[in-house]
Amino acid sequence: MDRADFVHLVRLSEHASADDSQGYRRGVAVFAALGYLWVIACMALAVGIIAWVLLSLGHGRFNFTRGWLLLFALGLLWATLRALWVRLDEPQGVRLAPEDAPQLFEGLDRIRRKIDGPPVHHVYLDGEFNASIRQLPRFGLFGGAVNYLSVGLPLLMALDRRRLLSVLAHEYGHLRGNHGKLSAWIYRTRLSWLKLDANLQNDSGVMALASQAFFRWYFPRFAAKTFALARQDEYEADRISARLLGPDVAAAALAEIAVKSSWYANEFWPAHWARAATEALPAGPFAAMEVQLIAPVAPELAREALRGALRRVSDVDDTHPVLRDRLDALDEKAVLPAWSAKSALGLLADRARWIGHFDAEWRRTHASDWKQHHAYLLRVRQRATALAAGAGRNSADEMVEWADCERRLDARADVRGHYERALQVTPDHAGALRGLAQTLPAKDRPARLAVLDRLHESSTATRWWAARNAVALLEDTDAGPHDEAALKRWRERMKTAEEAEQRAWEEITSTPFFSQIAHHDLNDFELGELRADLVRCKAVARAWLVRKNLREFPWRRAYVVFLELPGLSDEERWNLCRELEQTLSLPGAALVLWAGHSPTLAEIEQQAFALIWARTAG
Repeated sequence: MDRADFVHLVRLSEHASADDSQGYRRGVAVFAALGYLWVIACMALAVGIIAWVLLSLGHGRFNFTRGWLLLFALGLLWATLRALWVRLDEPQGVRLAPEDAPQLFEGLDRIRRKIDGPPVHHVYLDGEFNASIRQLPRFGLFGGAVNYLSVGLPLLMALDRRRLLSVLAHEYGHLRGNHGKLSAWIYRTRLSWLKLDANLQNDSGVMALASQAFFRWYFPRFAAKTFALARQDEYEADRISARLLGPDVAAAALAEIAVKSSWYANEFWPAHWARAATEALPAGPFAAMEVQLIAPVAPELAREALRGALRRVSDVDDTHPVLRDRLDALDEKAVLPAWSAKSALGLLADRARWIGHFDAEWRRTHASDWKQHHAYLLRVRQRATALAAGAGRNSADEMVEWADCERRLDARADVRGHYERALQVTPDHAGALRGLAQTLPAKDRPARLAVLDRLHESSTATRWWAARNAVALLEDTDAGPHDEAALKRWRERMKTAEEAEQRAWEEITSTPFFSQIAHHDLNDFELGELRADLVRCKAVARAWLVRKNLREFPWRRAYVVFLELPGLSDEERWNLCRELEQTLSLPGAALVLWAGHSPTLAEIEQQAFALIWARTAG
């Protein structure tokens, strides 16, 4: 099923849900049962064939054909039993006992009593900035459910007690009442089908081939038909959180998470990994995180993070509504909240113990990656030193490279003078103009817009970047008075540039993966930046990179990144690849793919040239 068909089915499910919610839910339940019917029918067919062959054997009518049918039926029965007893992995993290977090368990128990919901059987503490609840089947597809709650230590650090409990109430809200039971069953079914499909991928038998064909038809339709149900479930969970803790608390928690998660990803982690420039041994992040996550976010960063979150629009790639839609549903304003004054770490009996535990685990897990990053940053420092020695004689390219090296060593380094010197040498140097635009303060709007205008006119390759940043600057009310004429002009430029970007992206994604490719053209600095990103993405085991040569835009730098992502489901791989397309440090558009059905790992190893990075054992 292509994306257009999937989107069409999602829209149909949304309309059906809006027109007749109960009828829609009945239809979802029937379609979900179809998957179970397939498994049961396969088992019944296998048992029937076995019984018929054995009956024939009892009457002395056994031959080669019946023997082949018996083997087929036994294989079919075995594969079906494997499907019925599919086992799903428990969450990552450390399982907490009530004595480890008595106040946390007490809060969960109060939420359960108010909702009159099922118990949370297991609570896990992990190192993620997140909280989630999962229902896993106890005895295979037809078994009862076990409820697992995962709470991230960084989330406990970032929110106060009431806001943290509102997040947990939202997660618990997924289990409530009869509607919750249907949603939870659909969720468990989805996980089971994903796991079963992953198991069948490693099997080349007739049953596996037939099931793969069935699930290729069934699962996209199942995901589309259940999309509206999953989206409704998120809104209902928000309403339960608001009813228990108050809509103002729920809204404040959503806004604070949106801002602090942006700061966490874009400020904290780059700064932490930058410590490898001077520290050869890995530093545990959680001790420093404890102090920084509860501190107020710098006003400019906070406003930009909130604006970014509010600009997002809901789409079919994620069943979670975007922040603006969730706040509108709660009838709350989209404003920066008062920051949490005290963290929720008091819900744990011994906060120091868990901070020490996760720091030690992080250092152990990332020891090899830190060593590689330390070596890379030493090379960057050496290159910066060499470029500094040639000050006054450097070309524009060298001045930009020097500035980039300094920023890589310290994101707050003052490198504006390097870019200005590069522009004295080469007035329309695209890299220098782009760097200067990034270093000028947002409040100096006229100067920044002037640089972006020069960049837009002088470099076709960076027009979209220049227009996007100019529009964001003009939409920022804190950066200066509203200028409707300039905003209109830049929006028109952005629209034109986006059309070109879309044509380029369609060529990247629509052509065969290994056609129009060449060895990558990254220099040492650019390759080091990419490797640093891969080091921090712990799910990636190996990576390949090729340049995609675009016929319509031969001057554009475009890439395909191939990743080996063991231990993840296809859904997790898909989500990670889409995230990396937005965050990887590459000087051009990039399509990120994983080794799976298409392309396979063997195809990548054969056609994607040499590895650019591999995780080593730590």
